[in-house]
Amino acid sequence: MSNVLFDVPGPKARFRHQVLAVVGVLGVAGIIGFIGFRFYDSGQFEPKMWEWLQYTTIQEQLLKSVGATLKAFAVGAVCAMVFGAVLAAGKLSEHAFLRGPATFVVEIFRAVPLLIMIFFFYFGLPAIDIKMSQFTAVVLGLTLYNGSVLAEVFRAGVMSLPRGQAEAAYALGMRKTQVMTLVLLPQALRVMLPTIISQLVVLLKDTALGFIINYEELLYYAKFLGGQGQFGRPLVPVTIVVGIIYVIMCLLLTWLAVTLEKRNRRNKKIKTNGTKKLDDVAIPAAAQSL
Repeated sequence: MSNVLFDVPGPKARFRHQVLAVVGVLGVAGIIGFIGFRFYDSGQFEPKMWEWLQYTTIQEQLLKSVGATLKAFAVGAVCAMVFGAVLAAGKLSEHAFLRGPATFVVEIFRAVPLLIMIFFFYFGLPAIDIKMSQFTAVVLGLTLYNGSVLAEVFRAGVMSLPRGQAEAAYALGMRKTQVMTLVLLPQALRVMLPTIISQLVVLLKDTALGFIINYEELLYYAKFLGGQGQFGRPLVPVTIVVGIIYVIMCLLLTWLAVTLEKRNRRNKKIKTNGTKKLDDVAIPAAAQSL
């Protein structure tokens, strides 16, 4: 028995894969345990290294830095979505004078590393008397880089739909804008949603690059706090706490996306069932009238 891309493994192969999976899990667990032991042996888990968590001022500053991170993420995500949608529309255009510049912009900003863009906006533009705040430099870099990536996601999502969808809409007399906004995008969004959320998670983590230009986000405060001698320079404990905070934020974003997707599917299923019931009622009534 075979699949399209590979041969379905038999009993021996499945057993071998299970053994390798168990060995791999044990290997990863062993590495994590060894690292944890080394941290414990070096005194990183001693109570005095975690005393900084008890101070109200530090807790408030952590919340403030989380707020700065979420602020940059929220503004950058909205701007990147809009920027990506505009570029995707340009690349999907039938006019070369729109398609060419949109393609050029996408390829340029996808190729330039985000850190270089942030450096250029904050340190380079003042050379020509264009100054911007740290927040603006971070958000602008996030918008251009992630917007260019999302433009390809949007374009691929629309192109993945059957051509008959657009042709049927044109046959009904819809204009191209109506076809895109009312027919293609709602269907493509369900296909693109996992990739969009994945890119937004990347955008959330990329806000940490703001610490390079002293934007007071979560990583910037973690670096400051980890170097405080009065707490024994708790760099490892601070890193662990900050890492957990990032994981929680990413998991919440993923949970929100999954919830929206399930609600969208449930609403679609309700509408479909409602249409079937109306058809079941309408057809017998028409048949009786004949």
